[in-house]
Amino acid sequence: MPPELATSAVGAGSLADFTRRDLIVGQLRERDAAGIIGELSRILGQSNAVPDALSFYQAALNQELLSDSTARFGIAVAHARQSGVKRLQFAFGRVPDPVVWGGRGSWPVQLIFLVAVPATESTRYLHLLSGLARLAQNPQAVAKLLAAADAPSILLVLQETGLP
Repeated sequence: MPPELATSAVGAGSLADFTRRDLIVGQLRERDAAGIIGELSRILGQSNAVPDALSFYQAALNQELLSDSTARFGIAVAHARQSGVKRLQFAFGRVPDPVVWGGRGSWPVQLIFLVAVPATESTRYLHLLSGLARLAQNPQAVAKLLAAADAPSILLVLQETGLP
């Protein structure tokens, strides 16, 4: 099902329901947390997923400085909650080699999700985070994301991870 037509029912769907092909970057150019958040924020802004890429970037970076978003198996899930965001969705990007993300004790990451959260969204956001946590705990799914050749292949992998 195209993300634009995704059901709003809690407990239905997959991770792919929260992104689109134009929000997926197979190879990010940046190589640090601030640069990657900036690159993914620009993509969210260019696709009208966020109303102002700069303010979204600042909010996401501030949130990242407050709490480390890394998970096992090389995944980071950064986010920002803003009133101008109309729909819960994420941009996704990969780097070819692990990058240092966050402070001491953080996991090195290769897969980065940047989630745009509407100010009033709670329940679906928690379900999305639960789905991302499920993905992070599945080394086979992580390996598939790393090996996927292009955005459509990445979307297929994301479709395999259901929401609770």
